[in-house]
Amino acid sequence: MKIATFNINNVVKRLDNLVSWLAEAEPDVVCLQELKAEQGRFPAEPLAQMDYHAVWRGQRTWNGVAILARGAEPVVTRTALPGDRGDSQARYIEAAVDGVLVASLYLPNGNPRPGPKFDYKLTWFARLIAHAADLRASGAPVVLAGDYNVAPTEADIYQPHRWQDDALLQPEVRAAYRALLDQGWADALRTVHPDGPLWTFWAYLRNRWPNDKGLRLDHLLLTPDLAERLVDAGVDRWARGEENASDHAPVWVELDL
Repeated sequence: MKIATFNINNVVKRLDNLVSWLAEAEPDVVCLQELKAEQGRFPAEPLAQMDYHAVWRGQRTWNGVAILARGAEPVVTRTALPGDRGDSQARYIEAAVDGVLVASLYLPNGNPRPGPKFDYKLTWFARLIAHAADLRASGAPVVLAGDYNVAPTEADIYQPHRWQDDALLQPEVRAAYRALLDQGWADALRTVHPDGPLWTFWAYLRNRWPNDKGLRLDHLLLTPDLAERLVDAGVDRWARGEENASDHAPVWVELDL
């Protein structure tokens, strides 16, 4: 099973990019973030023509998450992260696909900091850690995939000193990511590629893409049973170089199930 995560950065505007990548990469399951489309505008029909069935939670202008499954109907288990019934931001969706529980998440950016946006990021992260602990305790095979908006280590950013004040690199945020790993989750990309740059995001500004000045913000975390079945993982960098591309590239894992 090939499972991917892709911050599409506007699914309507970049539908052609998504379709092109799906045709080339042929993932079995795809987690999308930053749909930037309200619920009724998600392009389910053209995806269905490619045999991808979708579940999604849209939101006008910002946020939005989805799960696609090729040749299968995702069975939704959650459309929001537990822990705050008043949180209306569309940042989490969870579904079962062929015996694997898959979550698509879009963790808050947190900028500017200090301030309410950074506080919300830390609170959301704490809720994710709590829910991830419950998922681990359930014994189910789980993949937590998405844009975590955290560069976990200095090796995950091209020049850390240029981003030292950014919410993506703050000690509290990195500590929260480590807390997830300490529960027993495996960082799939780093499991397969322990060394070297693995950029998944290149900002549009200042020629960051042509100069390969990137960050690793998109992660797939696996429960131990799935980590034992991990065959390969990678980043489809070519998708970032396409016309009208998202500022993120798709990240994927292959599991021998």
